[in-house]
Amino acid sequence: MDKILVIDDSAVQTEFLNSILKNDYEITMCQTAADGLRTAKEGGFSLILLDVVMPDIDGFTLIRELKATDLTRHIPVIMITGLADIQYEERGLLLGAVDYIAKPFSPAIIKARVNTHIQLYHYQSQFQEQALVDELTGVANRRRYEAESAARWKDAIRFGQSFSLCMFDIDKFKVYNDTFGHPAGDRVIAAVAKEVSSHFRRATDLFARYGGEEFIAVFVGGDGQSAFDFLKTIRQAVEDLHIPHNPSVGDWVTISVGGVTLTPTSSDNYATYLKLADTMLYDAKRLGRNRVIWSSSGREQLREK
Repeated sequence: MDKILVIDDSAVQTEFLNSILKNDYEITMCQTAADGLRTAKEGGFSLILLDVVMPDIDGFTLIRELKATDLTRHIPVIMITGLADIQYEERGLLLGAVDYIAKPFSPAIIKARVNTHIQLYHYQSQFQEQALVDELTGVANRRRYEAESAARWKDAIRFGQSFSLCMFDIDKFKVYNDTFGHPAGDRVIAAVAKEVSSHFRRATDLFARYGGEEFIAVFVGGDGQSAFDFLKTIRQAVEDLHIPHNPSVGDWVTISVGGVTLTPTSSDNYATYLKLADTMLYDAKRLGRNRVIWSSSGREQLREK
């Protein structure tokens, strides 16, 4: 069932909208803009119904914030208001609203508009997903990573969040391909991607195939030690798949991981930390593979094994 977020300071109106839509959708109601923004970031909403006139932050300011935030910019917003001036409607649409409904409104109109925009949302989401998903593994492709990572970096700066960036590589993959053949190599890439992606479950996590047998991930929250421990768990999970490797390399297919955690500021450069994560990966492979090497925000290096 699709989830709809209603943001309106009027308890009477939110309950009226809930009564119209609750049989077809899962409704969440917020009566302040701040609560609405926080709830929208939790993810999973197919549509937002937003009142223009609210006491703390008006709807125009809130939609600007929603469209400027990576976690919420994709959610369609229908603005609802008693303001009948066409200039207000134009302003809402220019800020990114998909539709504009003036009060008073009928239940039939609400249902029809909501149904139309949720169908359009699913269609657009499916189209975008197909364009941004790696065909072999089913995880995000490099195009999606490049589109989303920069936006998440900016969000981390705006909200003062810690940001982790890590790179993965399947150890001695060329040897595996030479031993078992490229079709088997493709199956290994897919199996590793499936296992690793199962650990990145939060809406703020992004895991992608970077190219060949290399993957990349970004996520927010936590310190360098917790990120290091998290990636050690993932590295071990891949080893525990017990995919046989060439005996000259080792018993099983393994991965090496390098990464960095920091709380970025506007003076920091994403490319610098991407290069640092790649350096940590290089060190992990140079020091024996099948290990995690991490750089914390204080540039302290955490090493496994």
